[in-house]
Amino acid sequence: MSTATAVHSVTGKEVPAAGTWQIDGAHSSIEAVARHLVVSKVRGRFEEFSGSILVAEPVEDSVVEVEIDAASINTSQEDRDGHLRSGDFLDVDNHPTIAFRSTSVEPAGEAWKVHGDLTIRGVSKPVTLDVEFLGVTVSPMGPTIAMFSAATSIAREDWGITWNAPMETGGVLVSKTLQVELEIQAALT
Repeated sequence: MSTATAVHSVTGKEVPAAGTWQIDGAHSSIEAVARHLVVSKVRGRFEEFSGSILVAEPVEDSVVEVEIDAASINTSQEDRDGHLRSGDFLDVDNHPTIAFRSTSVEPAGEAWKVHGDLTIRGVSKPVTLDVEFLGVTVSPMGPTIAMFSAATSIAREDWGITWNAPMETGGVLVSKTLQVELEIQAALT
């Protein structure tokens, strides 16, 4: 498929062609960003995940599904990663996956809002991703690739992740709010 036929316009915005787009985990990223010691940011990257984007006609009927291996969290610090995998945080022994399934898609200015249910530690809560479609390209290896950038903020306590430590100067060791950032490449199948 050429890039000219891999996109079309909906309400003046380009969107990928209808079909199933498989997320390329090798060229995509899912990260959670927390404040540490009130001021610095710590990034955790999930190394293993998979998913698909079913672009429908109309595009508002599209469906996004993602499954993340919770134990694949990597902050580049082994002790912290072990703590994040423990019952204090992700509890990967009892809840090995984090999942997202969209419930609706709607235009939002130049971008899109993807509403869905995020399941962490067996608890499902609604979240909204602010999604930007970055276009398509044809990979030198052959497949047509769609690119997206998305973000949302979540309150980790909504999923029962309440561990923290108070700071002597005020505040807490780990922020209660996480910024979730996604950079996604998906191949049309």
